[in-house]
Amino acid sequence: MSNNTADPSAAGAQHDALAADFPAGREGRLLFWIAFAFSVFQLATAAHAVNLPSQVVRAVHVAFLILLALPLLSAVRNHPPATKALFWLLGGLGMAVGVYQWLFYEDLLQRAGDPTRIDILFGIGALSLLFIAAWRVMGPALPIISGLFLAYALFGEHLPAPFDHRPYDFAQIVDQMAYGTEGIYGTPTYVSSSYIFLFILFGVFLERTGMITLFTDVSLGLVGHARGGAAKVAVIASGLMGMISGSGVANVVTTGQFTIPMMKRFGYRADFAGGVEATSSMGGQIMPPVMGAVAFIMAETIDVPYSEIVKAAIVPALLYFASAFWMVHLEAGKRGLLGMPKEQCPSAWGALRKGWHLVLPLLALIYLLFDGYTPLFSGTIGLALTVMLLLGGGAMMGVSRTGLRLVFWVVLGLASAAAFKFGLWIIALALAALIAVNLFNRGGHGTLAVCRDSLAEGAKTALPVGIACAIVGIIVGTMTLTGAATTFGDFVVSIGEKSLFLSLVLTMVTCLILGMGIPTIPNYIITSSLAGPALLHLGVPLIVSHMFVFYFGILADLTPPVALAAFAAAPIAKESGLKIGIQAVKIALAGFVIPFMAVYTPSLMLQDGGWMAQQFGYPAEVAYIVFKAILAIALWGAAGIGFLICPLALWERIFATIAAFSLVVALPATDETGFALAALFVAQHAWRARRAIHT
Repeated sequence: MSNNTADPSAAGAQHDALAADFPAGREGRLLFWIAFAFSVFQLATAAHAVNLPSQVVRAVHVAFLILLALPLLSAVRNHPPATKALFWLLGGLGMAVGVYQWLFYEDLLQRAGDPTRIDILFGIGALSLLFIAAWRVMGPALPIISGLFLAYALFGEHLPAPFDHRPYDFAQIVDQMAYGTEGIYGTPTYVSSSYIFLFILFGVFLERTGMITLFTDVSLGLVGHARGGAAKVAVIASGLMGMISGSGVANVVTTGQFTIPMMKRFGYRADFAGGVEATSSMGGQIMPPVMGAVAFIMAETIDVPYSEIVKAAIVPALLYFASAFWMVHLEAGKRGLLGMPKEQCPSAWGALRKGWHLVLPLLALIYLLFDGYTPLFSGTIGLALTVMLLLGGGAMMGVSRTGLRLVFWVVLGLASAAAFKFGLWIIALALAALIAVNLFNRGGHGTLAVCRDSLAEGAKTALPVGIACAIVGIIVGTMTLTGAATTFGDFVVSIGEKSLFLSLVLTMVTCLILGMGIPTIPNYIITSSLAGPALLHLGVPLIVSHMFVFYFGILADLTPPVALAAFAAAPIAKESGLKIGIQAVKIALAGFVIPFMAVYTPSLMLQDGGWMAQQFGYPAEVAYIVFKAILAIALWGAAGIGFLICPLALWERIFATIAAFSLVVALPATDETGFALAALFVAQHAWRARRAIHT
């Protein structure tokens, strides 16, 4: 999941610290087993092997986050012993807060709204420790923003109208923020403690099965030999990887280690190579099924099935990656960059034939999500199938008889299918049997170690997003308590009544500015709470308004001066993060255009149709808006790169930009104007290119 800080260098440091292995020695082993226990607790509650109230699960989830994050970062950064001891103490206090809420859960329910002094003391401790953990994990931006909101709840009564609110008692504010489901244990933490953690584990286990290698080999086989193939491989591999990880920065530092040097080797400039990887990796957050975990929060927030979110995201996601593909194709044409020799590229079909079984858990996940199963059940099944693949491979290690191996996998497949009729306990029995076989199979010991390590790694990976979800609850709690969202929404509506376009621009700028300092998830939660209702009031469909906010929260990770994804690519590309960010914005240009087009024509996100659907049918309207979007993207790309069939003159780039803009603004007669200008542009450019060839 995306993890921003205000300072790019600090952002890289934070990310590197959490990407590092667990430290050596006793302290590292203790941290490792805490992370392992964290994952086991989350799996036990997700599978209902342990049934606890949702409030208790959320409290223990946040307690584990604090217990693991504070001493882990101190150990990784090799702080002095006294500092390490301090952070161990703070981590222990964080766990104590969770245990307190667990032990006194029923008592706290009975005195909800009337906390005792001990309740207030533990509430202050929870808030203080969460601020410290967030500052340590993500830097100062998000804690400062959350602190300002908390200060507004405490002292906003003294502000002038319309920014003031009625006075609130200190105990009431602590109760709102530290107990119940309106503050740090609100919907974001609920989603983090159930869906997000589960899907992070799913991604980690899939990576351990060799999914990265499969995606890379398939991408190389498909487009490695084409013009500019190295960059096209990066676009496809990062898009596929984003389907399971949903983390832009994680994609950059994994696939980027391979794709960026390869692009440079085949002639791409370092800043462009880094920009391609950053753009493609961030696109993983809009690519179903995982979508950077925001999809789960969005589904909970607006109370729609998860499949509806995926349906709305699929066409824009494909257009986003098609745009990036088109941009690198044009750049290759402009600079005469060729692909790799075909004999050096692996066979895409051969890679799929060898590793097709690795895709089965992902296909099962997608099927279950679209068939109406909850994300929690779907994620549990997907994760279980992935673990079964790993353990099954270990169990069959050393077995050479093909018939025996075939019978084994068929039986395992039948056991998985039987779970839908008889319950998850069948999969649990199958997993227990596989673990037992691996214990007594010498070759299986390594497989068990991989599973154990994956559980610990998943918990460590979940730290930034989990802590972000918890602390952003303070912002949501403040807006719920004081009505601050209504004030901002009224402002957006007042502008929108005069110009919807200006309201959209204001919302976009808000998302981009917030996204320079905070991760995508809290950015979405804040801006959707502020601007979502206002856009809905202005007639923007519910899902489209939330997707609009979500898209620009992601694009903030590519937008200078912060551009965390670009700065993550900088050390690999050996180029300035700022230069990479500028190239990333150019490559991701379609991402800035598509949300606006979807607002004016919601059928781009497969929402209810407009006048064209009434006259010609819904499929015709979808086909029309998709064709228009593709044409606009093609024109933006040509104008941005300065190349189509041959290099573009300055006046041609301006011409192409005007034509593309005409196709986007959706005013009376602008479509007709855009199509006419596009036809003129292509015709004259083809004529000029033909003349250039003959002369």
